[in-house]
Amino acid sequence: MPAIRDLSDYTNAMGLVETIDDEVQRPLYRRPGINGEIASLQEMEEKISSFVRKSREDSGLTRAEFASLYGLSMAVYGRYERAFSPLTVGRMIHLSELLGFSPMEMIYAAAPHLFGKTNEEAADRFKLGRLIDDLPYPTVQAILQLIATMTPTAIDADGDNRTTSNRANDLS
Repeated sequence: MPAIRDLSDYTNAMGLVETIDDEVQRPLYRRPGINGEIASLQEMEEKISSFVRKSREDSGLTRAEFASLYGLSMAVYGRYERAFSPLTVGRMIHLSELLGFSPMEMIYAAAPHLFGKTNEEAADRFKLGRLIDDLPYPTVQAILQLIATMTPTAIDADGDNRTTSNRANDLS
């Protein structure tokens, strides 16, 4: 088995801190929340479950009605709404399809610190993303072109860092 190299440069660059989560029972690394706190994995599951339950209730569907659309028994679906069973990414995407929310809304509900360093920044970045979702595609293209000229580097669709000139050429 190969030796694990020192990952301190990586964890420092990513802003990760070592913590222990009751679910994992051994050290793991996480990014602290906006107030420096680190929510447990279970707390995040509970926030996601609460978001899903509210979205279902806002849709006007009962748990039984929604469970039938979701392809599950009411008892099994109820486990997700109560955070008794964790949702897989595939199940989360399916929920987004059925309830009409963006997967980013669910992530924001559980981990706003992934959107900004302060509550205000996180809320503004999230709000901007939601506003962009509602724009007509030609407007999205124009905004993308504008932002590409304002940003010195970014990540392209392949995950590679790009310079402004490369991105602007790709977008035209």
